[in-house]
Amino acid sequence: QTTMWMWKGSLPLLLLAAAVAAAAEPASTLEGPSRPVTVPLREDRGHAVDLPDTDPRVQRRVTGWAPEQIAVALSAAPTSAWVSWITGDFQMGGAVKPLDPGTVGSVVRYGLAADSLAREATGEALVYSQLYPFEGLQNYTSGIIHHVRILGLEPGTKYYYQCGDPAIPGAMSAVHAFRTMPDVGPRSYPGRIAVVGDLGLTYNTTSTVEHMASNQPDLVYANLYLTNGTGTDCYSCSFAKSTPIHETYQPRWDYWGRYMEPVTSSTPMMVVEGNHEIEQQIGNKTFAAYSARFAFPSMESESFSPFYYSFDAGGIHFIMLAAYADYSKSGEQYRWLEKDLAKVDRSVTPWLVAGWHAPWYSTYKAHYREAECMRVAMEELLYSYGLDIVFTGHVHAYERSNRVFNYTLDPCGAVHISVGDGGNREKMATTHADDPGRCPEPLSTPDDFMGGFCAFNFTSGPAAGSFCWDRQPDYSAYRESSFGHGILEVKNETYALWKWHRNQDLYQGAVGDEIYIVREPERCLLKSSTST
Repeated sequence: QTTMWMWKGSLPLLLLAAAVAAAAEPASTLEGPSRPVTVPLREDRGHAVDLPDTDPRVQRRVTGWAPEQIAVALSAAPTSAWVSWITGDFQMGGAVKPLDPGTVGSVVRYGLAADSLAREATGEALVYSQLYPFEGLQNYTSGIIHHVRILGLEPGTKYYYQCGDPAIPGAMSAVHAFRTMPDVGPRSYPGRIAVVGDLGLTYNTTSTVEHMASNQPDLVYANLYLTNGTGTDCYSCSFAKSTPIHETYQPRWDYWGRYMEPVTSSTPMMVVEGNHEIEQQIGNKTFAAYSARFAFPSMESESFSPFYYSFDAGGIHFIMLAAYADYSKSGEQYRWLEKDLAKVDRSVTPWLVAGWHAPWYSTYKAHYREAECMRVAMEELLYSYGLDIVFTGHVHAYERSNRVFNYTLDPCGAVHISVGDGGNREKMATTHADDPGRCPEPLSTPDDFMGGFCAFNFTSGPAAGSFCWDRQPDYSAYRESSFGHGILEVKNETYALWKWHRNQDLYQGAVGDEIYIVREPERCLLKSSTST
C-alpha cells in the first residue's frame, strides 16, 4: 500500500512516457495520486461578453401560442421523462399582469416514429414573477411554463414528440426526438455524459456549447450561471446604481432557453442551482426562476425539492445536492440524503456520482474554502457510502483532485472535478491560494445562503497552522485556467474515462486532461447495501 501511494514519475519515466505519449493509455487512479500539475496561463481567455438581445439566436422566433424554449429532463428512472416549454412572451416594466396558465393546454404527443405520435401525456402550467418594491426597478412576469411527465417509456429507446396545445391552431411545436437512458443495471451506461459549469450566455458559452454538441452527449449535467443582475454589460446603465435588492435581468433566462433549445430539445439536461440563481426579490423570495423553469425528479426521488434530488442513468446513481439550502445534519436535505444513500444497491448501480455548485477542494484564490461548512456537514456521510466522483463549478476554471477525504490523500476518497464555462463576465480564476502573497483572508462573516464560518487554519499536515498551503496541495492533481466542458464515459462497473475539452481546442481535437477513474469496491465500499 505504501508503494502504491508514492508519487509516480521520475525523469527516466517521464522521458519514456513522452516518447510513447501518442500510443499510451490515459493515466489511471489505480496508479495512486499523481504529482500536482499547474498548466501555465494562456493569453487567450475567450470572449466573456453577453450575446446582445439583437442576436437572432436569443430572439423569439415563434408567434401566438406556439411553444419555445423546449427542453427534456430525466425522471428518476429511464421509464419516464419530463418535457418542458414556454408559450406566450414575458412582460417587463413597472406594472405587469401575469398571464393565465389555464389559457393554453399542456400536452405532449409522442411515439416511436415521427409520423406516428399516437400516445399522449398531459401536465401542468405556471407563471412566475420577479417583483421589486423600489422605484427604478423593472418588474418581470414570465410566459406560461409547461411541464409534462411522460410515463411508460422503454429504456434506451428513441422517442419522437410534439408539445403544445392541439386544440389551438398553430400552438403545437415541430417534431423533436430524444433517447431515454439505458436500463438500470451494472452493464448498461450512457455513452457520453457532458459536464458544464457556470453555463451562461456569453460568446464563451457559444464556444462551449458548440464544442460540447460536437461530442454528441447522451446526457448533459449543468451547473448554472445566468443573471445575477448582470443582464447587460453595463449594469448601472440599465438599472438604478444603488438599490436595496440587487436586481436580476430576467429576460436573460428567456434568451438562454431560446439559445439552448437545439440542444435541450433532444438531449436531456439535468441542472443544479448556484449562487447566481438566488435572485432575491420582494418578500425575500429566492430561486423563483430556477424553481419554475426547470423540471426536476423531486417527487420521484422523494426529496420534494428542486434543490436536491437523485436519478439513475444505467448503472450510475446521480445525486444533486444544494450548496445554497440548509445542509446541516439536522436539516431536511441531510435527512433525505441519508435515506437516498441507504436505498442505493451497488450491485445494480455500481457508480455513485454527485454534483453541486461550490467546490470543496478548489485551490484557486477565488471562492477558496467557501463551501467548507457544507463539506464538514456532508463529506463523512458520502465517504461512508463510497462516493466515486463529484462535479462542481463556481470558480470559473478547471481543477481535478486526486482521491481525497478530509484534505488527505485517500484511495477510497472521491475524485473532485470543478469545471468552468466562462458563461459570464466574471474574470477567469487565474491565481491560486498557494501563490506567494495570494492566500485570502479567512471569511469573517457567515454567508446568508451558505451557512456559517467553518474554514479555520489547518491543524495537521504540510499546511498545519496556516489557512493556505505554501505550494499546490498534494490532493490537487491538475489545474488549469481554462474554459470548456468535460465528457464522462463510464465503460463498465469499475472503469470510467474522464476528458476535459478546452474551448481553445474546439477545432484541434485535443484533450486538456484525461484520466481513467477506477472504482475499487472490494477495498473501499463501506456502507452501501450491496457491493458489486
